[in-house]
Amino acid sequence: MTCASNLTEHYSAYINRKITLFVMLLVLLVVVAIYAISTGSYNIPVWSVIRTLLGSNSGAEDVVIWNIRAPRIAAAIVGGWGLAVSGVAVQCLLKNPLASPFTLGVSHGAVFGAAFAIVVLNAGMAPKAPANTGAGTVLNLTNVYSVTVFAFLGAMMATGVILLLSAVKKLSSEAIILAGVALSSLFVSGTVLLQYFGSDVEVASIVFWTFGDVGRLNWREVALSLASAITVTAYFMVNRWNLNALSAGDDVAESLGVNVTVSRVAGMTMATLVTAMVTAFMGVIAFLGLLAPHIARRLVGPDHRFLIPHSCVMGSLILLVSDTLGRTVIGTGTLPVGVLTSFMGAPLFLYLLVRGYQK
Repeated sequence: MTCASNLTEHYSAYINRKITLFVMLLVLLVVVAIYAISTGSYNIPVWSVIRTLLGSNSGAEDVVIWNIRAPRIAAAIVGGWGLAVSGVAVQCLLKNPLASPFTLGVSHGAVFGAAFAIVVLNAGMAPKAPANTGAGTVLNLTNVYSVTVFAFLGAMMATGVILLLSAVKKLSSEAIILAGVALSSLFVSGTVLLQYFGSDVEVASIVFWTFGDVGRLNWREVALSLASAITVTAYFMVNRWNLNALSAGDDVAESLGVNVTVSRVAGMTMATLVTAMVTAFMGVIAFLGLLAPHIARRLVGPDHRFLIPHSCVMGSLILLVSDTLGRTVIGTGTLPVGVLTSFMGAPLFLYLLVRGYQK
């Protein structure tokens, strides 16, 4: 009884540490969000931000917060969340620590699909900058649904090739990454070809769209991204035990009753859905799907019960901090957030690659 009691106490302490860390990260995210809303070309006192968010303020500050700052902050939180949960999923499903929507060519496939919609279906308009708002530039899509659908189809093309190579050709982890590089090159070439045949306005829309920027979303687009992030996260949380089994290997997962093929295809489809949605609205935000899961894994371990929610919060925090730095360092909000995530993610990618070969 004493031994069982000690084990129960240790397990409870283990769970409580994970929960405490999650709550601390959530609090930190809220603090950073409030600071991000208050800072910019038009500074707003923190207490005014809190009053406005609680609905007890009005005037110019209310307009700046709800029409300019809040959608941008919400987009950063939702975008980081979606890319992080996608990164966790593909790393587990492909059993590859280097896997992410960006490194596997999924993001570039979404870019090609969106570019196709903008050029062929005339779903894009010229970008324009709101005057004296400090909110950065805004991309207007005449048919946001066609861009999203074709971004999803482009991302699914990349996902289908990766799954086919992984299942049929039994490629190694390193070979899958190289296949992702080849797919990225292919989709980039296709995007350039579309730009060549597009008009000046369409080319400008594609180039601006691919920068990676959370400041272009309105509340409707934030809501669509949030719906996809919630749906995909709920799916993976329901299947968290299957992910743990898959992490131990296909043979172990099958012995535990997991249908490996169905789980892998369904999981990659769900991961692609949220990646396509985020990329369609925000452009390419490189390496975030690689960066956030690895940081969370160092904090809470590989158990997907904790890894998924911690990765989501970490992804939101990274993207929000990156966007806030981009706005405050430049001062005009024009620095693409994808640049900062690339600066953080590329060294981690190289480190993981070198460490893998050393093993």
